[in-house]
Amino acid sequence: MDLPVVIGIAGGSGSGKTTVLNHIIRELGADPIAVLDHDAYYHDLSHLPPEKRARFNFDHPDALETALMREHLDRLIEGKAVEKPLYDFTTHTRREETETVEPRPIIIIEGILVLAESLLEERMDIKIYVDAADDIRLMRRIRRDMQERGRSIEGILRQYERTVRPMHLEFVEPSKRKADVIIPRGGHNQVAIQMVMSRIQELLRAGEHEALR
Repeated sequence: MDLPVVIGIAGGSGSGKTTVLNHIIRELGADPIAVLDHDAYYHDLSHLPPEKRARFNFDHPDALETALMREHLDRLIEGKAVEKPLYDFTTHTRREETETVEPRPIIIIEGILVLAESLLEERMDIKIYVDAADDIRLMRRIRRDMQERGRSIEGILRQYERTVRPMHLEFVEPSKRKADVIIPRGGHNQVAIQMVMSRIQELLRAGEHEALR
């Protein structure tokens, strides 16, 4: 069995990672792609009272169960399905149900810290860092957290100042050095995205990804 192509997509919060991911899915179709999003692997905080959950540092690598994600990634590479956790960002807890992810020729792992984690980075064939200006990322984060997670502007800015920005500077930004491709201007850089698409198709055609492991 041919080994799948493993693609990592990293970048700061609000940089446009999802836009790049969606572009790849539109180009190749959903059928050949399995997606593992790092956000799904946040530790369950149901044992903490709500006020402590709200103060938790979600931007530090220790907030995520990366070892479980690596285990799931390895199982997908072996051709086995996995049960990916589902995380509720309004309550900061894992849901009881899971999502079945089937093995596919392309596996995309996405998240702000995926290039900062050697457990994940060492499995990647293509490493992408999506870059965007700080003010653009902050505006996108404010819009997302207010619309999708029901948070107040005060709470969003407090979290950004207390954990998001410091952890970005300590962990996320330095991981850019590990990237094969840096996509500036977020997900709107069509030239860079097409270069990535060409490389994916090249690996799929030639089977070169087996030699990278």
